Amino acid sequence: MLVDNGVRNDSRVQKSARSAAAAGWDVILFGISNTREMQTWNIGDAEVRLVPKPSPLGPRKTDLKGLRYRSPLAYRSPQIASYRKQQVKAWRADLRFRAAAAKADGPGKPSASGSAARLVVPKAAAKATSKWVSLRSRATRRAKRKRMKFDTPFDKALIKFWQVSMGERAWRRLLPYLWDFELAFAKHIDELKPDLIHAHDFRMLGVGARAAVRLRGAGHPVKLVWDAHEFVPGLHSHHERWLPGHVAWEKEHAVFADAVITVSPSLAELLVKGHKLKETPYVILNAPVKNPAPDEVADVDPTPNLRELCGIGEDTPLLAYCGGINPVRGVETMIEGLTHMPDVHVALVSLPPSGKHFPATAKIIQLIEELGVGDRVHVLPFVPHWQVPEFLSSADAAVSPLHHLPNHELALSNKFFEYSQAKLPLVVSDIRTMAEMVEKTGQGEVFKAQDVEDYVRAVKAVLANPERYRKAYEDPELLEKWTWEAQAVVLDEIYSRLLPGTEAPATSPVRNRPAPTTEPEGSGYESAV
Repeated sequence: MLVDNGVRNDSRVQKSARSAAAAGWDVILFGISNTREMQTWNIGDAEVRLVPKPSPLGPRKTDLKGLRYRSPLAYRSPQIASYRKQQVKAWRADLRFRAAAAKADGPGKPSASGSAARLVVPKAAAKATSKWVSLRSRATRRAKRKRMKFDTPFDKALIKFWQVSMGERAWRRLLPYLWDFELAFAKHIDELKPDLIHAHDFRMLGVGARAAVRLRGAGHPVKLVWDAHEFVPGLHSHHERWLPGHVAWEKEHAVFADAVITVSPSLAELLVKGHKLKETPYVILNAPVKNPAPDEVADVDPTPNLRELCGIGEDTPLLAYCGGINPVRGVETMIEGLTHMPDVHVALVSLPPSGKHFPATAKIIQLIEELGVGDRVHVLPFVPHWQVPEFLSSADAAVSPLHHLPNHELALSNKFFEYSQAKLPLVVSDIRTMAEMVEKTGQGEVFKAQDVEDYVRAVKAVLANPERYRKAYEDPELLEKWTWEAQAVVLDEIYSRLLPGTEAPATSPVRNRPAPTTEPEGSGYESAV
């Protein structure tokens, strides 16, 4: 298995590795080390190896040339600007020293000092130079920001030229940093000579495809599974080259996959259309684990009481939100809604184990203070992933207030399934897939995304008659298929289909072992995905 991160915070990848190993497959999961050394540990019976990935082809090192073409006053590079600023500071510091030396008593060389008259011209020159260097440095910073966006008419014309002239190969010019992933992983994969490569998401698709081609060319048969977590054309683009470069990378390598997995039927349809796939991708949902493995639950405290942590009784209306906080997740709507519901409390289960507030969380806390609802908002730390449904179950309802974004529209999130396993009535924004599911099952109310008034309406409807929405969970098959254990069966079937004759014996004691999601020495906490 291949993934372009450090594994510890990627619950889908962890669950896939552990459950595949539990089913009898020999699994080695490669991720990226945040140090210069390889790191290793185990997730159940799966071995994790994090490899160092230098980034000499990163955009900041290859794309900052030519700043002077964007601003005549800019230096050739930010490094030169930094050097000149420091050089002028040193000059002025030396002049201050010389002026002080002329006045100071005690030992010293007269040549190190200078009279006030002798220093007038040098001081004036240094001051003027300092202003000139500051002006050029500001111009350099502006040019750098513009350069990193690649949004000038020349940049856009060049992007179009590479797209037309190179087609799917255009990523080589648009995003050469993708080679850094290839070069970091290649030797490790080649040494293993795997029978199957499971590439998680779009960056590892290319790494896995190129490894599969090399191995096949050397006479070693290997199958490639592409696990598409995201709809790449719908991702946020960091600059004008980012999206067309990654789309080209994905298109070039998708054709090498022997099987494709994704997170929802909607995304499966888009992948068929976008890559002309011969088979519809398998769907493996981001469902939570029902029964964690013994090594995960060992030495872990019992599930805490949500209402006790909030300091409220059973009769106080409580809304729960679990997951990370950022501007597109809609938590602001929940906070603003409290001004119209004076008796309602909100639990935000959003703090990582470190307790560190990220900028988006800090903004939410500021909004809470500005609206004067701090006594009714409780910001709480994540709990171990297997405790999430039980932890949230004492709330009156759960909220998913996502904004409209292409990838939000296409899949059911982790929190949707966790809320469902907690058997909570749901209040969800009208992003397509989630809204359609909630309306189909009757497990909650849908509101217009970013519409506080409509959100308040939906919350009041759910709180007025929660049992009406809880009835959906009386269907045992509904919750049973929304577990990772059910999804792991599909993963095992895919591997067995691609590698017939290698599946584990049906009597294997580990074949039906539950599929937990985090390694023993990792955080073991619900990922903010």
